[in-house]
Amino acid sequence: IDAEVRQGSNVAETAAEAGIRHVVYGAAGVSDQPTGVGSWDSKLVIALRFRELGLPLTVLRPMAFMELMTDQGYYPQFSTWHLMPKLMGPTRPVGWLCVDDLGAIAARMFADPERWSGAVLGLASDVQSIDECRTLWQEQTGRKPRGLPMPEKLFERFVGKDLTTMWRWLQTGQFDMSTQATREVLPEARTIKEWLTQRPK
Repeated sequence: IDAEVRQGSNVAETAAEAGIRHVVYGAAGVSDQPTGVGSWDSKLVIALRFRELGLPLTVLRPMAFMELMTDQGYYPQFSTWHLMPKLMGPTRPVGWLCVDDLGAIAARMFADPERWSGAVLGLASDVQSIDECRTLWQEQTGRKPRGLPMPEKLFERFVGKDLTTMWRWLQTGQFDMSTQATREVLPEARTIKEWLTQRPK
């Protein structure tokens, strides 16, 4: 987390020195207030540094990436399909966005800096619980997503405690998961069902 803050601050200072006229920052999190989730709170610090330096800033806060269900780099069998619902709750609503749609939204921010400079956008194109995602997955693939049990402490040994802290926070945390802002920018942003249908088999 400290390394991320240092890197973000260095980028902000370099951008200011170079006279950059608009920064679109791909962040994370659920509000402008600290939550105790390190990977969210660090991005508040970085965004503040951009503002302190007077840089025109747009902050994008995508919620969970749909790719968390599929990409092996995220270890979905241990995380998304096992520990995440175990700690957060399998019926707890989750906001989702696919990475391609995040890229398309960012491009629209860059294309219209006068409109979007200063904006902070929470982004989700669909809201589904993990149980609902399991059902959609099975409908599209004909099989259940594969989840494998892993003890929480062992998982933390591999990836640290940030994710488990986040999932516990999401169990009861209250925040806006509306898809309205996303749809206003990118009406064609995909739902989970659409994304599962379109992804390579």
